[in-house]
Amino acid sequence: MDLGPHAAFIVASYAVFTLVLVSLTAWLFYDGARQKRLLEDLEAKGARRRSRETEGTK
Repeated sequence: MDLGPHAAFIVASYAVFTLVLVSLTAWLFYDGARQKRLLEDLEAKGARRRSRETEGTK
């Protein structure tokens, strides 16, 4: 496969795209786990979700 004179730019672009995509995916998993821990901590301290209070009233 001949990418021509711009091969370095093309390969670098794909590498940067892949790095950004992997980084965002990893950050989403990390942040999701962190938010879940924070929610569990709040619930352990006695905080309740407002959505649970209104479920029975609908």
